[in-house]
Amino acid sequence: MNFQELLFQRKSIRKYLDKPIESEKIEALKRAILLSPTGKRKNHWDFIFVENKATLTSLADSKLHGSKLIGNAALAVAVIGDNDVSDTWIEDCSIASIILQLQAEDLGLGSCWVQIHKRPHSEEVMSEEYVRILLDIPETKNVLSIVAIGYPEEKRPATKETDLLWNKIHDEKF
Repeated sequence: MNFQELLFQRKSIRKYLDKPIESEKIEALKRAILLSPTGKRKNHWDFIFVENKATLTSLADSKLHGSKLIGNAALAVAVIGDNDVSDTWIEDCSIASIILQLQAEDLGLGSCWVQIHKRPHSEEVMSEEYVRILLDIPETKNVLSIVAIGYPEEKRPATKETDLLWNKIHDEKF
């Protein structure tokens, strides 16, 4: 599959088969995410790869809404940045998250981005704090997202060329 085909094919997958991901594929995911660019090549991000079922089940409770799918994934990757090192941590971690998703798609895996930063876990606790405690993340670090990954149980159709929102493209001026 070429890069354009990969982009058309990638969809958020929320249902996964009960099947572990081969270690070679996990290593490929790790390699890809470490190739992700950062502002001024600060490399301030960190990534926690989680395969433990009990931890995945706990991560599924990260948010009030939209995180349950993590419990069915074979792998979850917490994407962490350091605001003290770089003021572009959100952008850099966003890039890393999508590179991870594209590599997953290329390996025949499905994925879904779960936003953690500035989302509530409960009325009293933010998602970021919940994940920080669960995964022993230092207070100085920020959790942007968790990317759930696994073999897709569902097959979603690729985006069609006719579905592209060409009216969102502006040449020269808005």
